[in-house]
Amino acid sequence: MGIFDTIKSAIFGSAAQASPAPGGGAAPTASAGATPQAAAVDVAANLDALAKASKESFDWRKSIVDLMKLLKLDSSLASRKELAKELGYTGNTSDSATMNVWLHKQVMAKLAANGGKVPDELK
Repeated sequence: MGIFDTIKSAIFGSAAQASPAPGGGAAPTASAGATPQAAAVDVAANLDALAKASKESFDWRKSIVDLMKLLKLDSSLASRKELAKELGYTGNTSDSATMNVWLHKQVMAKLAANGGKVPDELK
């Protein structure tokens, strides 16, 4: 399982990996162009609930590092570089600030493409 799949499972729940949403079709695949499922998972609500339950403060809406930490994932530069490779980043991975902004947008866009309800300002 790749890092994005781990992120998706942590937000959508483990059932998102194993079965499609009620009422429809096959589960989305890793291919580009996956269509949203019938019952969209509210990404912001799920992450806000996790953040509220946490003793730490996470700015998951702006920071890929905070998003990964909130989900209890390795947020190291090496892990983020691996995620960037997985998602097709073509920029300079030594420019971590630019890469991090790109990663956050891509993760949110892919969550939306895989059945997540993501606020427009996060896409």
